Amino acid sequence: MSQTQALVIFSGGQDSTTCLLQAIARYGRPAVHALTFQYGQRHAIELERARWIAQDLGVAHTEFTLPPLNTLSRNALTDASLPIEQATPDAVPNTLVDGRNALFLLYAAIFAKSKNIRHLILGVCETDFSGYPDCRDIFVRSMNTTLNLAMDYPFEIHTPLMWLTKAQTWALADELGYLNYVREHTHTCYQGVAGGCGQCPACLLRERGLAEYLAQKAERQP
Repeated sequence: MSQTQALVIFSGGQDSTTCLLQAIARYGRPAVHALTFQYGQRHAIELERARWIAQDLGVAHTEFTLPPLNTLSRNALTDASLPIEQATPDAVPNTLVDGRNALFLLYAAIFAKSKNIRHLILGVCETDFSGYPDCRDIFVRSMNTTLNLAMDYPFEIHTPLMWLTKAQTWALADELGYLNYVREHTHTCYQGVAGGCGQCPACLLRERGLAEYLAQKAERQP
């Protein structure tokens, strides 16, 4: 593989699928590899979606199993006994999985270096997000520096959605020609409901962004 290869950290959700589609357009389908993590999440549907989408899009896909993260700390995404709560301005959401993106990037970097891949793509966002500290640009940039130092390798971590609203992320999917594909085939719901529960924080953020984008699109049409 050449240095123009890219590795997408891929969950099967709206954001990572949009990043995967953009990577295919930018690097070419044979140059893109998707990496999915099983970390003890409370439902399996996102893993099923990730497998299906990767196969449907024809990209190489690897699934890696981490030790269940609920053995280290409790959170509502890995412990089904905890109710998923709406975030408040003065508290970190109980859906935060401590260290998740740091672990994802570490393992992705190890995997990528073994295949001579230096471009890592992560679908995190600081504009429309749930208050997760490991979705911030400052974290990603610090992690990029740490990985380069730790492995003496020129990784470049790309976060194409970092400064986009959810409406703008939907717009990007549309520009790539995959608006309906992302709507129909990706999974975002924290509750694991196929098609979305419409009530959890992830569903509300997704649907608000979609409604905003569709309204903007309708206004532009003659």
